Amino acid sequence: MGVHEQQPRTGVNSIAFHSHQLACRLAYIHEVSRRTVEFGCAIVIIGLLAGVAGAATTLLLHGVEHLTYHYSFGTLLTAVGGSSAIRRAAGPMIGGALAGCGWWLLRRHTEIPSLSSAISEPRRLPRLPLCIDATLQVVLVGSGASLGRESAPRQIAAALGDFGTTRLALTARDREILLSCAAGAGLGAVYSVPLGGALFTASILLRTWHPRAVGAALITSSLAVAVAAPVTHLEHPLTWPDFELSPLFAFLAVAISPLAAAVGLAFDRVMTAARPRIQMRSWTLIPAIAGAGLLTGVCSIWWPELPGNGRSILTVSVNSGLTLGAAAMILLLKPLLTAVFLRAGAVGGLITPALATGAAAGSLVALALNQWAGTDIAVSALSLTCAAGVLAITQRAPAFAALFVWELAHPPYWLLVVFAIAAFASHGLRRLRDKRLAG
Repeated sequence: MGVHEQQPRTGVNSIAFHSHQLACRLAYIHEVSRRTVEFGCAIVIIGLLAGVAGAATTLLLHGVEHLTYHYSFGTLLTAVGGSSAIRRAAGPMIGGALAGCGWWLLRRHTEIPSLSSAISEPRRLPRLPLCIDATLQVVLVGSGASLGRESAPRQIAAALGDFGTTRLALTARDREILLSCAAGAGLGAVYSVPLGGALFTASILLRTWHPRAVGAALITSSLAVAVAAPVTHLEHPLTWPDFELSPLFAFLAVAISPLAAAVGLAFDRVMTAARPRIQMRSWTLIPAIAGAGLLTGVCSIWWPELPGNGRSILTVSVNSGLTLGAAAMILLLKPLLTAVFLRAGAVGGLITPALATGAAAGSLVALALNQWAGTDIAVSALSLTCAAGVLAITQRAPAFAALFVWELAHPPYWLLVVFAIAAFASHGLRRLRDKRLAG
Protein backbone atom coordinates (compact mmCIF):
# COMPACT_ATOMS: atom_id res chain seq x y z
CA MET A 1 0.00 0.00 0.00
CA GLY A 2 2.85 2.35 0.81
CA VAL A 3 4.31 1.84 -2.66
CA HIS A 4 1.01 2.65 -4.32
CA GLU A 5 0.71 5.83 -2.24
CA GLN A 6 4.18 7.15 -3.36
CA GLN A 7 3.55 6.89 -7.10
CA PRO A 8 1.10 9.80 -7.41
CA ARG A 9 3.40 11.98 -5.32
CA THR A 10 6.35 11.20 -7.58
CA GLY A 11 4.31 12.10 -10.65
CA VAL A 12 3.20 15.36 -9.10
CA ASN A 13 6.76 16.24 -8.10
CA SER A 14 8.01 15.46 -11.61
CA ILE A 15 5.40 17.69 -13.19
CA ALA A 16 6.22 20.48 -10.73
CA PHE A 17 9.93 20.07 -11.39
CA HIS A 18 9.54 20.25 -15.18
CA SER A 19 7.19 23.22 -14.84
CA HIS A 20 9.78 25.00 -12.73
CA GLN A 21 12.47 24.23 -15.32
CA LEU A 22 10.28 25.55 -18.11
CA ALA A 23 9.54 28.71 -16.18
CA CYS A 24 13.24 29.26 -15.52
CA ARG A 25 14.07 28.77 -19.20
CA LEU A 26 11.35 31.18 -20.28
CA ALA A 27 12.57 33.73 -17.74
CA TYR A 28 16.13 33.30 -18.99
CA ILE A 29 15.06 33.68 -22.63
CA HIS A 30 13.08 36.78 -21.70
CA GLU A 31 16.07 38.25 -19.84
CA VAL A 32 18.46 37.53 -22.72
CA SER A 33 16.02 39.03 -25.23
CA ARG A 34 15.60 42.14 -23.09
CA ARG A 35 19.35 42.59 -22.73
CA THR A 36 19.83 42.08 -26.46
CA VAL A 37 17.24 44.75 -27.25
CA GLU A 38 18.72 47.14 -24.70
CA PHE A 39 22.23 46.48 -26.03
CA GLY A 40 21.01 47.37 -29.52
CA CYS A 41 19.38 50.55 -28.22
CA ALA A 42 22.59 51.40 -26.37
CA ILE A 43 24.59 51.05 -29.59
CA VAL A 44 22.39 53.65 -31.29
CA ILE A 45 22.55 55.99 -28.28
CA ILE A 46 26.33 55.67 -28.09
CA GLY A 47 26.76 56.40 -31.80
CA LEU A 48 24.57 59.50 -31.69
CA LEU A 49 26.19 60.90 -28.55
CA ALA A 50 29.70 60.23 -29.90
CA GLY A 51 28.79 62.20 -33.02
CA VAL A 52 27.64 65.10 -30.84
CA ALA A 53 30.93 64.93 -28.94
CA GLY A 54 32.93 64.97 -32.18
CA ALA A 55 30.96 67.91 -33.58
CA ALA A 56 31.20 69.90 -30.34
CA THR A 57 34.96 69.47 -29.97
CA THR A 58 35.50 70.35 -33.64
CA LEU A 59 33.47 73.55 -33.30
CA LEU A 60 35.34 74.52 -30.14
CA LEU A 61 38.70 73.75 -31.73
CA HIS A 62 37.95 75.92 -34.77
CA GLY A 63 36.67 78.70 -32.55
CA VAL A 64 39.89 78.75 -30.51
CA GLU A 65 42.02 78.61 -33.67
CA HIS A 66 40.17 81.54 -35.23
CA LEU A 67 40.47 83.55 -32.02
CA THR A 68 44.17 82.76 -31.58
CA TYR A 69 45.30 83.58 -35.12
CA HIS A 70 42.51 86.05 -35.99
CA TYR A 71 41.25 84.59 -39.27
CA SER A 72 37.82 83.78 -40.61
CA PHE A 73 38.44 81.36 -43.49
CA GLY A 74 41.05 78.89 -44.66
CA THR A 75 43.31 76.34 -42.98
CA LEU A 76 45.30 76.69 -39.79
CA LEU A 77 48.49 76.60 -41.85
CA THR A 78 47.33 79.60 -43.90
CA ALA A 79 46.28 81.42 -40.72
CA VAL A 80 49.62 80.89 -38.99
CA GLY A 81 51.50 81.92 -42.13
CA GLY A 82 49.47 85.13 -42.35
CA SER A 83 49.87 86.08 -38.66
CA SER A 84 52.44 88.44 -37.26
CA ALA A 85 55.44 87.13 -35.35
CA ILE A 86 54.05 88.51 -32.10
CA ARG A 87 50.71 86.72 -32.54
CA ARG A 88 52.44 83.47 -33.50
CA ALA A 89 54.49 83.59 -30.28
CA ALA A 90 51.86 85.01 -27.92
CA GLY A 91 48.88 82.93 -29.05
CA PRO A 92 50.13 79.49 -27.96
CA MET A 93 51.61 81.02 -24.80
CA ILE A 94 48.28 82.55 -23.70
CA GLY A 95 46.40 79.37 -24.59
CA GLY A 96 48.92 77.35 -22.59
CA ALA A 97 48.54 79.62 -19.59
CA LEU A 98 44.75 79.33 -19.67
CA ALA A 99 44.85 75.55 -20.02
CA GLY A 100 47.47 75.29 -17.27
CA CYS A 101 45.32 77.37 -14.94
CA GLY A 102 42.32 75.17 -15.68
CA TRP A 103 44.26 71.96 -15.00
CA TRP A 104 45.69 73.39 -11.79
CA LEU A 105 42.22 74.18 -10.47
CA LEU A 106 40.77 70.88 -11.69
CA ARG A 107 43.51 68.61 -10.37
CA ARG A 108 43.47 70.26 -6.95
CA HIS A 109 40.00 68.82 -6.39
CA THR A 110 39.92 65.54 -8.30
CA GLU A 111 42.03 62.83 -9.90
CA ILE A 112 41.66 62.49 -13.68
CA PRO A 113 42.12 58.80 -14.56
CA SER A 114 43.18 57.58 -17.95
CA LEU A 115 40.18 56.75 -20.11
CA SER A 116 41.18 53.12 -20.65
CA SER A 117 41.52 52.45 -16.93
CA ALA A 118 38.25 54.27 -16.18
CA ILE A 119 36.36 52.19 -18.76
CA SER A 120 37.67 48.92 -17.34
CA GLU A 121 36.38 49.81 -13.86
CA PRO A 122 32.81 48.70 -13.05
CA ARG A 123 31.88 51.97 -11.36
CA ARG A 124 30.50 55.07 -13.07
CA LEU A 125 32.88 57.28 -15.03
CA PRO A 126 33.90 60.64 -13.53
CA ARG A 127 31.90 62.40 -16.25
CA LEU A 128 32.32 66.06 -15.36
CA PRO A 129 36.10 65.91 -14.68
CA LEU A 130 36.64 64.01 -17.94
CA CYS A 131 34.65 66.60 -19.91
CA ILE A 132 36.45 69.56 -18.30
CA ASP A 133 39.80 67.91 -18.93
CA ALA A 134 38.83 67.31 -22.57
CA THR A 135 37.74 70.95 -22.99
CA LEU A 136 41.10 72.15 -21.70
CA GLN A 137 42.84 69.85 -24.19
CA VAL A 138 40.87 71.40 -27.06
CA VAL A 139 41.69 74.92 -25.88
CA LEU A 140 45.38 74.03 -25.73
CA VAL A 141 45.52 72.34 -29.15
CA GLY A 142 43.41 75.07 -30.74
CA SER A 143 45.83 77.71 -29.54
CA GLY A 144 48.70 75.91 -31.27
CA ALA A 145 50.00 73.21 -28.92
CA SER A 146 51.84 70.33 -30.57
CA LEU A 147 49.41 67.67 -29.34
CA GLY A 148 46.68 65.58 -30.95
CA ARG A 149 43.02 66.54 -30.61
CA GLU A 150 41.63 62.98 -30.67
CA SER A 151 41.79 62.36 -26.93
CA ALA A 152 39.19 65.04 -26.12
CA PRO A 153 36.27 63.68 -28.20
CA ARG A 154 37.03 60.19 -26.94
CA GLN A 155 36.68 61.32 -23.33
CA ILE A 156 33.52 63.36 -23.92
CA ALA A 157 31.94 60.59 -26.00
CA ALA A 158 32.64 58.02 -23.26
CA ALA A 159 31.26 60.34 -20.57
CA LEU A 160 28.10 61.05 -22.58
CA GLY A 161 27.72 57.37 -23.41
CA ASP A 162 28.02 56.44 -19.74
CA PHE A 163 25.30 58.96 -18.92
CA GLY A 164 23.05 57.91 -21.81
CA THR A 165 23.07 54.22 -20.91
CA THR A 166 22.70 54.56 -17.13
CA ARG A 167 19.15 53.17 -17.00
CA LEU A 168 19.82 50.22 -19.30
CA ALA A 169 20.39 46.71 -17.94
CA LEU A 170 23.91 46.00 -19.16
CA THR A 171 26.42 43.43 -18.03
CA ALA A 172 29.89 44.59 -17.01
CA ARG A 173 31.32 43.28 -20.30
CA ASP A 174 28.61 44.94 -22.38
CA ARG A 175 29.28 48.23 -20.60
CA GLU A 176 33.01 47.95 -21.31
CA ILE A 177 32.30 47.22 -24.99
CA LEU A 178 29.90 50.15 -25.31
CA LEU A 179 32.14 52.70 -23.58
CA SER A 180 35.10 51.56 -25.68
CA CYS A 181 32.90 51.93 -28.76
CA ALA A 182 32.03 55.45 -27.61
CA ALA A 183 35.70 56.36 -27.35
CA GLY A 184 36.51 54.89 -30.77
CA ALA A 185 33.45 56.54 -32.32
CA GLY A 186 34.55 59.89 -30.90
CA LEU A 187 37.87 59.45 -32.67
CA GLY A 188 36.10 58.43 -35.87
CA ALA A 189 33.73 61.40 -35.71
CA VAL A 190 36.36 64.09 -35.24
CA TYR A 191 38.51 62.84 -38.13
CA SER A 192 35.68 61.45 -40.32
CA VAL A 193 37.19 57.97 -40.30
CA PRO A 194 34.38 55.45 -39.55
CA LEU A 195 36.44 52.34 -40.27
CA GLY A 196 39.45 53.76 -38.45
CA GLY A 197 37.32 54.50 -35.39
CA ALA A 198 35.92 50.98 -35.38
CA LEU A 199 39.37 49.40 -35.74
CA PHE A 200 40.69 51.62 -32.94
CA THR A 201 37.98 50.21 -30.68
CA ALA A 202 38.51 46.59 -31.63
CA SER A 203 42.28 46.37 -32.00
CA ILE A 204 43.52 48.91 -29.44
CA LEU A 205 40.88 49.45 -26.75
CA LEU A 206 39.18 46.04 -26.55
CA ARG A 207 41.84 43.91 -28.26
CA THR A 208 39.27 41.47 -29.58
CA TRP A 209 37.72 40.53 -32.91
CA HIS A 210 34.56 39.05 -31.41
CA PRO A 211 31.64 39.75 -33.81
CA ARG A 212 29.60 41.39 -31.04
CA ALA A 213 32.34 43.92 -30.29
CA VAL A 214 33.32 44.53 -33.92
CA GLY A 215 29.70 44.94 -35.02
CA ALA A 216 28.98 47.42 -32.24
CA ALA A 217 32.14 49.35 -33.08
CA LEU A 218 31.27 49.60 -36.78
CA ILE A 219 27.72 50.80 -36.10
CA THR A 220 28.64 53.35 -33.45
CA SER A 221 31.56 54.77 -35.43
CA SER A 222 29.48 55.08 -38.62
CA LEU A 223 26.64 56.79 -36.75
CA ALA A 224 29.04 59.19 -35.06
CA VAL A 225 30.70 60.17 -38.33
CA ALA A 226 27.30 60.79 -39.91
CA VAL A 227 26.12 62.95 -37.01
CA ALA A 228 29.31 65.03 -36.98
CA ALA A 229 29.51 65.33 -40.78
CA PRO A 230 27.72 68.74 -41.03
CA VAL A 231 30.56 70.18 -38.93
CA THR A 232 33.58 68.11 -39.96
CA HIS A 233 32.91 68.38 -43.70
CA LEU A 234 33.83 72.06 -43.45
CA GLU A 235 37.46 71.09 -42.85
CA HIS A 236 39.59 71.43 -45.94
CA PRO A 237 40.43 67.97 -47.37
CA LEU A 238 43.89 67.09 -48.57
CA THR A 239 44.42 67.57 -52.30
CA TRP A 240 46.27 64.71 -53.93
CA PRO A 241 48.40 65.07 -57.07
CA ASP A 242 47.83 62.74 -59.99
CA PHE A 243 50.22 59.81 -60.29
CA GLU A 244 49.93 56.35 -61.77
CA LEU A 245 50.07 52.97 -60.09
CA SER A 246 53.57 51.53 -60.04
CA PRO A 247 55.09 48.40 -58.47
CA LEU A 248 57.82 50.73 -57.22
CA PHE A 249 55.55 51.92 -54.41
CA ALA A 250 55.27 48.43 -52.93
CA PHE A 251 59.06 48.14 -52.97
CA LEU A 252 59.43 51.57 -51.36
CA ALA A 253 56.95 50.58 -48.65
CA VAL A 254 59.15 47.64 -47.69
CA ALA A 255 62.36 49.65 -48.06
CA ILE A 256 61.19 52.48 -45.83
CA SER A 257 59.81 50.23 -43.07
CA PRO A 258 63.15 50.09 -41.12
CA LEU A 259 63.21 53.90 -41.05
CA ALA A 260 59.54 54.03 -39.98
CA ALA A 261 60.21 51.49 -37.23
CA ALA A 262 63.22 53.45 -35.98
CA VAL A 263 61.32 56.76 -35.98
CA GLY A 264 58.32 55.17 -34.26
CA LEU A 265 60.44 53.57 -31.55
CA ALA A 266 62.30 56.84 -30.98
CA PHE A 267 58.99 58.72 -30.79
CA ASP A 268 57.66 56.24 -28.23
CA ARG A 269 60.81 56.45 -26.14
CA VAL A 270 60.82 60.26 -26.11
CA MET A 271 57.13 60.46 -25.14
CA THR A 272 57.53 57.87 -22.39
CA ALA A 273 60.51 59.72 -20.95
CA ALA A 274 58.72 63.06 -21.14
CA ARG A 275 55.42 62.04 -19.53
CA PRO A 276 55.48 62.63 -15.75
CA ARG A 277 54.94 59.51 -13.66
CA ILE A 278 52.70 61.41 -11.24
CA GLN A 279 50.04 63.81 -12.52
CA MET A 280 51.23 67.39 -11.90
CA ARG A 281 48.97 69.40 -9.58
CA SER A 282 50.92 72.49 -8.48
CA TRP A 283 50.57 76.05 -9.77
CA THR A 284 53.74 75.52 -11.81
CA LEU A 285 51.45 74.02 -14.48
CA ILE A 286 50.61 77.57 -15.57
CA PRO A 287 54.13 78.87 -16.38
CA ALA A 288 55.31 75.46 -17.58
CA ILE A 289 52.59 74.97 -20.20
CA ALA A 290 52.72 78.67 -21.14
CA GLY A 291 56.47 78.29 -21.67
CA ALA A 292 55.91 75.26 -23.90
CA GLY A 293 53.41 77.33 -25.89
CA LEU A 294 55.86 80.19 -26.22
CA LEU A 295 58.57 77.83 -27.49
CA THR A 296 56.16 76.41 -30.07
CA GLY A 297 55.10 79.91 -31.11
CA VAL A 298 58.67 81.10 -31.56
CA CYS A 299 59.51 78.05 -33.67
CA SER A 300 56.43 78.69 -35.81
CA ILE A 301 57.89 82.04 -36.89
CA TRP A 302 60.22 80.04 -39.15
CA TRP A 303 58.17 76.85 -39.52
CA PRO A 304 54.43 77.67 -39.54
CA GLU A 305 53.60 73.97 -39.96
CA LEU A 306 54.47 73.21 -36.32
CA PRO A 307 51.43 74.56 -34.38
CA GLY A 308 48.45 72.29 -33.95
CA ASN A 309 47.99 68.56 -33.96
CA GLY A 310 50.02 67.88 -37.11
CA ARG A 311 47.48 68.28 -39.90
CA SER A 312 49.46 71.21 -41.34
CA ILE A 313 52.48 68.96 -41.74
CA LEU A 314 50.37 66.31 -43.46
CA THR A 315 49.00 69.00 -45.79
CA VAL A 316 52.39 70.27 -46.93
CA SER A 317 53.71 66.71 -47.18
CA VAL A 318 50.88 65.69 -49.51
CA ASN A 319 51.24 68.88 -51.53
CA SER A 320 55.03 68.41 -51.73
CA GLY A 321 55.42 71.81 -50.11
CA LEU A 322 58.37 70.96 -47.87
CA THR A 323 61.98 71.69 -48.65
CA LEU A 324 64.72 69.33 -47.58
CA GLY A 325 65.80 71.58 -44.72
CA ALA A 326 62.24 72.18 -43.52
CA ALA A 327 61.49 68.45 -43.50
CA ALA A 328 64.61 67.80 -41.41
CA MET A 329 63.74 70.51 -38.89
CA ILE A 330 60.12 69.41 -38.58
CA LEU A 331 61.23 65.80 -38.08
CA LEU A 332 63.35 67.01 -35.15
CA LEU A 333 61.08 69.69 -33.67
CA LYS A 334 57.60 68.13 -33.87
CA PRO A 335 58.25 65.25 -31.45
CA LEU A 336 60.40 67.45 -29.21
CA LEU A 337 57.70 70.11 -28.88
CA THR A 338 55.13 67.40 -28.17
CA ALA A 339 57.41 66.02 -25.46
CA VAL A 340 57.86 69.49 -23.96
CA PHE A 341 54.10 69.88 -23.55
CA LEU A 342 53.82 66.45 -21.93
CA ARG A 343 56.71 67.24 -19.59
CA ALA A 344 55.05 70.51 -18.62
CA GLY A 345 51.99 68.57 -17.45
CA ALA A 346 49.68 68.96 -20.44
CA VAL A 347 47.47 66.14 -21.72
CA GLY A 348 46.59 65.38 -25.32
CA GLY A 349 46.58 62.83 -28.10
CA LEU A 350 49.68 61.43 -29.76
CA ILE A 351 48.21 59.87 -32.92
CA THR A 352 48.52 62.88 -35.23
CA PRO A 353 51.88 64.08 -33.83
CA ALA A 354 53.23 60.59 -34.58
CA LEU A 355 51.69 60.75 -38.06
CA ALA A 356 53.22 64.17 -38.69
CA THR A 357 56.63 62.97 -37.54
CA GLY A 358 56.42 59.97 -39.87
CA ALA A 359 55.28 62.16 -42.76
CA ALA A 360 58.25 64.47 -42.22
CA ALA A 361 60.62 61.48 -42.23
CA GLY A 362 59.11 60.12 -45.44
CA SER A 363 59.26 63.55 -47.11
CA LEU A 364 62.89 63.90 -46.08
CA VAL A 365 63.81 60.59 -47.72
CA ALA A 366 61.86 61.31 -50.90
CA LEU A 367 63.27 64.82 -51.27
CA ALA A 368 66.81 63.62 -50.61
CA LEU A 369 66.55 60.84 -53.20
CA ASN A 370 64.99 63.15 -55.77
CA GLN A 371 67.65 65.80 -55.25
CA TRP A 372 70.78 63.71 -54.86
CA ALA A 373 69.98 60.53 -56.80
CA GLY A 374 67.93 62.09 -59.59
CA THR A 375 64.85 59.95 -58.90
CA ASP A 376 61.26 61.05 -59.39
CA ILE A 377 59.55 59.63 -56.30
CA ALA A 378 56.12 60.97 -55.37
CA VAL A 379 56.83 62.80 -52.11
CA SER A 380 53.19 62.71 -51.04
CA ALA A 381 52.89 58.94 -51.35
CA LEU A 382 56.16 58.13 -49.62
CA SER A 383 55.53 60.60 -46.79
CA LEU A 384 52.22 59.01 -45.81
CA THR A 385 53.59 55.51 -46.36
CA CYS A 386 56.24 56.26 -43.75
CA ALA A 387 53.57 57.87 -41.55
CA ALA A 388 51.55 54.63 -41.62
CA GLY A 389 54.63 52.68 -40.58
CA VAL A 390 55.37 55.03 -37.69
CA LEU A 391 51.77 54.90 -36.48
CA ALA A 392 51.84 51.09 -36.60
CA ILE A 393 54.77 51.22 -34.18
CA THR A 394 53.36 53.80 -31.76
CA GLN A 395 49.87 52.23 -31.63
CA ARG A 396 50.98 48.59 -32.01
CA ALA A 397 48.15 48.10 -34.48
CA PRO A 398 49.23 47.89 -38.15
CA ALA A 399 45.74 47.35 -39.58
CA PHE A 400 44.43 50.42 -37.77
CA ALA A 401 47.44 52.48 -38.84
CA ALA A 402 47.08 51.69 -42.54
CA LEU A 403 43.33 52.23 -42.62
CA PHE A 404 43.42 55.37 -40.48
CA VAL A 405 46.01 57.08 -42.69
CA TRP A 406 44.13 56.08 -45.84
CA GLU A 407 40.76 57.33 -44.56
CA LEU A 408 42.26 60.52 -43.17
CA ALA A 409 44.15 61.48 -46.32
CA HIS A 410 41.66 60.25 -48.98
CA PRO A 411 44.40 59.11 -51.41
CA PRO A 412 43.83 56.79 -54.41
CA TYR A 413 42.38 53.43 -53.37
CA TRP A 414 45.43 51.39 -54.28
CA LEU A 415 47.59 53.27 -51.78
CA LEU A 416 45.78 51.43 -48.99
CA VAL A 417 47.74 48.33 -50.01
CA VAL A 418 50.98 50.32 -49.93
CA PHE A 419 50.18 51.72 -46.49
CA ALA A 420 49.35 48.22 -45.25
CA ILE A 421 52.65 46.84 -46.52
CA ALA A 422 54.59 49.55 -44.70
CA ALA A 423 52.53 49.21 -41.51
CA PHE A 424 52.80 45.42 -41.26
CA ALA A 425 56.47 45.41 -42.25
CA SER A 426 57.31 48.01 -39.58
CA HIS A 427 55.25 46.15 -37.00
CA GLY A 428 57.01 42.91 -37.91
CA LEU A 429 60.39 44.55 -37.40
CA ARG A 430 59.31 45.73 -33.99
CA ARG A 431 58.18 42.25 -32.99
CA LEU A 432 61.52 40.79 -34.14
CA ARG A 433 63.31 43.41 -32.08
CA ASP A 434 61.19 42.65 -29.01
CA LYS A 435 61.87 38.91 -29.34
CA ARG A 436 65.61 39.50 -29.58
CA LEU A 437 65.55 41.71 -26.48
CA ALA A 438 63.43 39.16 -24.60
CA GLY A 439 65.75 36.33 -25.59
